[in-house]
Amino acid sequence: MILKYTHCIILFLILSLTVGARGQSKQRPNVILIITDDQGYGDLGITGNPHVKTPVIDALAKESVRFNNFYVSPVCAPTRSSLMTGRYSLRTGMRDTYNGGAIMASNEVTIAEMLKQADYSTGAFGKWHLGDNFPSRPSDQGFDESVIHLSGGMGQVGDITTYFKGDRSYFDPVLWHNNQQESYDGYCSDIFTDQAINFIDKNKESPFFCYLAFNAPHTPLQVPDSYYQKYKDIDPSSGFGKDGKPFSEMSEKDKEDARKVYAMVNNIDDNLGKLFKKLKDLKLTENTLVIFMTDNGPQQTRYVGGMRGLKGDVYNGGVRVPFYLKYPAITKGKKDVETMTAHLDVLPTLSELCGVDMPKDRIIDGKSLLPLIKGQQVDWADRSLFFYWSRRYPELYNNMALQKGGYKLVGKTDYNAGIEDFELFHLNKDPYEQRNVIRENKGLAFDLKKELDIIYNELINSENLINPPRIRVGTPNENPVILNRNDAGGERGIWNQEEIYGNWDVEIEEGYYDITYKFVKPVMGNGKMVLEANTLVRQMENKNDNTDIIQMKKVYFPKMMGNLIPFYAVDNKNIFPFWMEMEKVD
Repeated sequence: MILKYTHCIILFLILSLTVGARGQSKQRPNVILIITDDQGYGDLGITGNPHVKTPVIDALAKESVRFNNFYVSPVCAPTRSSLMTGRYSLRTGMRDTYNGGAIMASNEVTIAEMLKQADYSTGAFGKWHLGDNFPSRPSDQGFDESVIHLSGGMGQVGDITTYFKGDRSYFDPVLWHNNQQESYDGYCSDIFTDQAINFIDKNKESPFFCYLAFNAPHTPLQVPDSYYQKYKDIDPSSGFGKDGKPFSEMSEKDKEDARKVYAMVNNIDDNLGKLFKKLKDLKLTENTLVIFMTDNGPQQTRYVGGMRGLKGDVYNGGVRVPFYLKYPAITKGKKDVETMTAHLDVLPTLSELCGVDMPKDRIIDGKSLLPLIKGQQVDWADRSLFFYWSRRYPELYNNMALQKGGYKLVGKTDYNAGIEDFELFHLNKDPYEQRNVIRENKGLAFDLKKELDIIYNELINSENLINPPRIRVGTPNENPVILNRNDAGGERGIWNQEEIYGNWDVEIEEGYYDITYKFVKPVMGNGKMVLEANTLVRQMENKNDNTDIIQMKKVYFPKMMGNLIPFYAVDNKNIFPFWMEMEKVD
């Protein structure tokens, strides 16, 4: 009798634990993280713009916790690496948006990889911009499903399937579905939203993480005509300045660009309406955490909430963005948070809200936003945020800033500049960064500069920056490998030029390779195709005139790490390929 009773207790405990585990699993929120590209703080109705129509996002903001002092990096790829990892971008190996510096180290742990601990289904749709080859693609970094374009933007040089479409690159594109090229019909933002909706529908029974990263309203400014017609007659410069907020003068080109941007944002808003309706139809709204944010300030001059600067600037116009978080299970109605927060905080916040552990073997620079969401008092007075932007690597005190305790020290000066060459803004009194108060606050400025120096020196000595990630060639994970211009290093500003020095940092498996070189324009015959890789040099005469494709067959490589340096030598010119494909054949 006692034995039977004991067995009953054990069985009850097992069933209780099983049900509890299942119940806990069901309580984990679904997560939808929405980020737009080059949409500034002022490109929403909710932030004071009378011209752009964003009723869906405005309604989301009114039902969300609104973080009104939320910051990102001045440009897109660094923002995305920090968002995905909770770490300053330089720690992740990210140092540029191209020039071979937009590849995140594969040893970084992304939000997707973190959530896989709790068996989340994970999907990425739209812009990735953290590496186009193994081992840095979405599928290599924790995502089960992905439909993306390559490099920093559709129509850009690194996106080999859309670049040559010119002013139609956003329409009917060839995208990359789980690393394979696939043709799609329609406009890019519609496609990415539909793919996200399909992913949600397919994974509605278990927790999911959906990363919807629109490439709009990034250039090229292409939008369906039905949306453009809504804005073609507006004056985007009208209606501002009366509230005392600074407003920059707009050229005619700026105005036309703004019309297209607002049309693109309007389209995004309609797409989010479709997405949120799907959540409602599936009865997922209550237990789905939705985040909306943008990646940096606007690229073109237009309304930016009175703030100074644009994309690329460390002034607030370049780095302060909208951030709305809605999770009905714990947030009811709107709430405003004025505490300084950042993209670094998203991973720690999701860790706590989803009940999964953050990586413990590395520095996480972000903080969980949950105490602020719950209205708890937090003491973040000693918190600082570091900003920088310059090509290739950070340039000491050139477009660099530290923000702390309501003040912001900005360096737009030389590496050996004196303190009075910096700018200091008291953001609580001067949110538009109009008055430099450094002469009255030199002691504070010195203290901020001292901390800026410490952070800068720590970050530029990051392991993933000193030993940057390399593209792996010849592995079963990706064969063939297409090396694109976005990931090419060499001369600064390497883009779509023909006569320019370029290379790719690679790690190659031993074997024989068939190599294809594609050029921007056809090359003349009677030249030589040359490939250098460490001590290995191979050259081949080309007798075909007016060809944009050259092939080398059965080129042997030992196992090696180094730079691939291809060029076509003709008439005292060295022409760099537009892209290069390497297929391991044995």
